[in-house]
Amino acid sequence: MITVNTNTVSTWAAYNLNNTNTNLQRSLTRLSSGSRINSSYDDAGGLAVSMKMSAAIRRTEATQANVNNAISLLQTQDGVLKSAEKVLVRMSELAQLSADVTKSDEDKALYQTEFASLTAALDQISAEEFNGIVLFTSGGATLNVVTSQDGSQSVGISRADINTDILDELDSINLTTGAVSTSIDTINTAIQTLAELRATNGSEQVRLTFAADMLAINRNTLEAANSRILDVDVASESANLAKQNILQQAGTSMLAQANMSSQSVLRLLM
Repeated sequence: MITVNTNTVSTWAAYNLNNTNTNLQRSLTRLSSGSRINSSYDDAGGLAVSMKMSAAIRRTEATQANVNNAISLLQTQDGVLKSAEKVLVRMSELAQLSADVTKSDEDKALYQTEFASLTAALDQISAEEFNGIVLFTSGGATLNVVTSQDGSQSVGISRADINTDILDELDSINLTTGAVSTSIDTINTAIQTLAELRATNGSEQVRLTFAADMLAINRNTLEAANSRILDVDVASESANLAKQNILQQAGTSMLAQANMSSQSVLRLLM
């Protein structure tokens, strides 16, 4: 049947061409953005999963930064403890020198003056901070470092009470009047306490380093999983783009042919 008012072939050709143009634009958007999902229409479920993964990745990166800062704090703390070690070693040396029978009371008084200065240096060391956070505190309170992006895991950073554990004992030493053996025993006890503090610091650095490594692995795994959901397969999408280009050209040509077919009616009227 030949009609003038309705051209069904042209209508279907226009419909198919519109669909082809839509698919072509979507393919161009994917290739230009590098993302398979550019709107919720593309993949609603995939978009929801990708959003959650992206948030987890950002939290993991933030946790990594926090852990690395905590490691820096521990490294600073260990550096301070190393300085304290030098002070205690010098104190031990002064205590032994004061036992020299050839030294006068005035000489021993000079040793005691230096010993008191070293004690004051230890007191200053106990007040050291890292970005406003005290490294040593009364009561030995700890700092909890979150080591997982969901906040479920943490590692404690010890902040020893140097005043109670070390300084209070050293304050009782007087090289001019006290027994040398007692002074040396007290200093050795302080050195042992300091050694334990450094060992604790080292173990905490190891734990946080492992935690940082695990966070890096988790971030890489999440990024790979998110990439499989979100990123476009360039080879596949390029093939699809070529297909849509061919369909667009064919559709345009067929629409022109369909519009021309109705003109055959004129021949019947002439």
